[in-house]
Amino acid sequence: MTGHDGWLLLMRWIHFMAGITWIGLLYYFNLVQVPFFAETEAPVRVGAQQKLLPRALWWFRWGAMFTFLTGWTIVITKMAVGGSSEAYYATILTGGFLGSFMWFNVWFVIMPRQYVIMANAEGVAAGKAADPKAAAVGPVAGRASRTNTLFSIPMLFFMGAASHLPALSTREQPLVIAYLLAVLVITGILEANIFTGSVPKPLSTVSGTIHSGLGLTLVLYVVASLLL
Repeated sequence: MTGHDGWLLLMRWIHFMAGITWIGLLYYFNLVQVPFFAETEAPVRVGAQQKLLPRALWWFRWGAMFTFLTGWTIVITKMAVGGSSEAYYATILTGGFLGSFMWFNVWFVIMPRQYVIMANAEGVAAGKAADPKAAAVGPVAGRASRTNTLFSIPMLFFMGAASHLPALSTREQPLVIAYLLAVLVITGILEANIFTGSVPKPLSTVSGTIHSGLGLTLVLYVVASLLL
């Protein structure tokens, strides 16, 4: 556990544990909790927002942070030491860019709005009038959460592909910069949708979100095959 290899193993271990915590809760929220909240009675929903949601969001938030920090630590360490191909970095950075958008959404889009929603739930339980801000911020947090679920599918694919799908790169001179710019443009367009004020039909359902994630994976795979 000493030296360069030991450091990378330690970072990967933490990265895996934090990532499982983060993505597991992301899937719980989108596949289980949101449909449950849509079907259940208001008193049950308010109680869950008071007692269950804060605990789940604490692990969700810090799982995202430690996944983000250890992931970039691994990439920067490998870049400093060298020895990996350009195609490897292009593929792993695809996952890294998607994961970074997801981390941003957790910390700066979802969590600030969830605090408003949870404070409103506490106020309603105490007999206060509902905060109109809660209704306004809820859809934005929901779109960010669904977008993160969409992003997670190609993110996990490309994280694995970096080490286990070398055939993805076929060019002698991979067009890494062009490829990464294409990834950022495609991802940025989908990210911007969070703030547009409307929910695209595919993201309005769990199955639509999953199929959209698979579709995005295919699009990025084709782009990678052409440019790498």
